[in-house]
Amino acid sequence: MATRSEDVKKNLTFRKYEDGDQSWGAMTDRIFVADTSHQCPTYVHRTPPCQGSCPAGEDIRGWLDIVRGIEKPSGDMDWQEYAFRRSTNANPFPSIMGRVCPAPCEDGCNRNEVEDHVGINSVEQFIGDTALENNYTFDAPPKDTGKKIAIIGGGPAGLAAAYQLRRQGHACTIFDNHEELGGFMRYGIPGYRTPRDVLDGEIKRIIDLGVEVKTNTRIGSDIAVADLEKNYDALLWAIGTHSGKHVPVPGSDADNSISGIAFLAAFNEGRLQAMSKGRVIVIGGGDTSIDVASVARRLGAINKINAKDRPENVVMGHTAHDVASTVAREGVPVLLTSLFPVESMTATEHEVRDALHEGVEIRGSIMPTEAVIDSNKRVTAVKFVECEMTDKGPVAKEGSEFTVECDLLVSAIGQKGDMTNLDEFDNGHGFIDADKNYQVPGKPGHFVAGDIVRPHLLTTAIGQASIAAQSIDDYLNKLNMGHRPKVDVHHYDLLNKLRETDLDPADFVATEQGDMRGTNTENFAVHNYEDRSKHEIIPSTKLFLGHFEFTERNLREDIPVDANSVIGSYRERMEGLDADSTKAEAERCMSCGMCFECDNCVIFCPQDAVHRTPKQESTMGRYVYTDYTRCIGCHICADVCPTGYIDMGMGE
Repeated sequence: MATRSEDVKKNLTFRKYEDGDQSWGAMTDRIFVADTSHQCPTYVHRTPPCQGSCPAGEDIRGWLDIVRGIEKPSGDMDWQEYAFRRSTNANPFPSIMGRVCPAPCEDGCNRNEVEDHVGINSVEQFIGDTALENNYTFDAPPKDTGKKIAIIGGGPAGLAAAYQLRRQGHACTIFDNHEELGGFMRYGIPGYRTPRDVLDGEIKRIIDLGVEVKTNTRIGSDIAVADLEKNYDALLWAIGTHSGKHVPVPGSDADNSISGIAFLAAFNEGRLQAMSKGRVIVIGGGDTSIDVASVARRLGAINKINAKDRPENVVMGHTAHDVASTVAREGVPVLLTSLFPVESMTATEHEVRDALHEGVEIRGSIMPTEAVIDSNKRVTAVKFVECEMTDKGPVAKEGSEFTVECDLLVSAIGQKGDMTNLDEFDNGHGFIDADKNYQVPGKPGHFVAGDIVRPHLLTTAIGQASIAAQSIDDYLNKLNMGHRPKVDVHHYDLLNKLRETDLDPADFVATEQGDMRGTNTENFAVHNYEDRSKHEIIPSTKLFLGHFEFTERNLREDIPVDANSVIGSYRERMEGLDADSTKAEAERCMSCGMCFECDNCVIFCPQDAVHRTPKQESTMGRYVYTDYTRCIGCHICADVCPTGYIDMGMGE
């Protein structure tokens, strides 16, 4: 339904003409060209920009259409489980990703051209939480292939790779040097953002596929790489980047100057439970720096602390806090600084907002120049200068120097891998190189995925793991890996959908039936459908945006923690959507590049040439068909198609 004129004045959504347009032209000349047209409608599947923006390549449009009730499951499966299975085809962590992913998919959403993006994260969280509540499990893997893969690292990349490889029938063993699996999801992100019961539940589903796990085991030290090469058919390196970097200024190697990665690991392992009195300065601007600052505010400080219990000593592993000794605490002043302006920091916007609300001071456009140390080799203050970011880096502003006192300096400006005893894989910068198929160059049988390739998002690591798993399967089967698709995502497959609904095409034997490529009546092929999803992402200009009403987003409820009550508060900071709100939010999806059964093409066709597919033959992507004996090529159906699914291409 189009937006009402009174709403357009209030909430502008789509404009056919821009300011300054003088000529409207004769619409009849443009549309009605009668039977002189040689073009008739064809139905074209393209990748939506949400999926094209998702590093894991999730079929986001697909599971949104399932939640809203357009694509229906076959058999007795309910929509909640069907949406879960579609979602986890690419990403086995919907509950975690729905909470912590910064959602580049939402930035790419075409709905931004109407009023506001679809709340993809909130729907994904509902799918994941519902799956845990209902104890959904993954389908049992196929018969074992007899091949064994060693996965070094049990974080998001390693676990996602194990999931995909088990679905291919390969045996997997995960080696991890921590006590528990989860990698950065467990040891880098606080539990109030990735609740441990949720994380444990999503990891258990993967392990239950028959994945062998060996924790507290460091490859290169406890087990030699050569032994793995001897006992396994392929190796996947997914060791993450658990070594932080110091701020590159004089004095930053002081005893109480630590990395954000080490700080969060100590907290998440339960060793760090309180701060010492005095300001904490966090250098960064990304999500890790926000987590450090927010955790420091939650921990609070105890007035009198022994030297051995100071935060830096706990973080460095010299000691651990006793819970009983950290009961009486007071607020800790925390300053977070960034080279970029606050509004341009890489941290997720709502995380920045929450940190400010919790009492974290954030200053942008400043850079440290020196850590002032005392006779005990401790940082007592940090010298800063205001700066402006340019293409060549930060440029200091003369006369803007100032100094801030501190008790602890935390650097969250980057990280690298711990390459101890793994020198042969180190590219010289603390990372492992990868080719386009995530093979380690010059190391046959070795593959790599996740932050150890390039630190980025959790969902990026999961997407790389999926490609690496496919590459490993090709390697084990001695197949040519070839080129990856231009749009490298988990594509909707109409043929699979037809098979699922017992509508798959009939067998075609060319020697018996001859060359029948010109027919549009036989059932041995899918007619009038073109799949460009591996090559094209559909832009908003292909859509009829005027179809969509202004509809406000269904927001998850924020549960803010203020500065006075932040100490010891580790509950989640937002409440997930209920089923009705989730469905309502999914209905805001414009289903870009795929029919969502609006009937516009049927209603507006002047020749009665477009018809609904008979119900017993209809499925997702096959809702309508064109009678070409009646079509005159007027292209009205393409003009009024909201999703851009119709092209005037037949006959070209």
